[in-house]
Amino acid sequence: MSRARLWLQALEQSGSNNVLILTFISANLLCNIVANASFKVSASSPNVRSFLTWQVIGNIAGFITVLTLTGLLRYIPLSIAYPVTMGLAVLGVQVVAASVLFREPITPAQWLGALLIVLGIMLIGGRGH
Repeated sequence: MSRARLWLQALEQSGSNNVLILTFISANLLCNIVANASFKVSASSPNVRSFLTWQVIGNIAGFITVLTLTGLLRYIPLSIAYPVTMGLAVLGVQVVAASVLFREPITPAQWLGALLIVLGIMLIGGRGH
């Protein structure tokens, strides 16, 4: 069975939980972006106080990321939830945090690499299906 079909079946089986599933996925993505952006800011902090502040923010966002994945696992299988959240995280951090927030250039080769990472995560998550 294909990945997309498994994903759709999981959504259909969840029925009224679709909004909750999408909320968990969105919160996971947002917190992942916040965590990584916080660590980036922390790395260039001019003093210890700023460094620790951004580390705390990043770790809290990272902890919420774990909680949202755990909530998501109540409704869809790990083999689907993990690749979806990791694939979105790769793109979200690269596009939103690196490109938009920090104005880091993304080359075509990096875009291709991100695509290959996402495809690899999907293939790993889909083994045995």
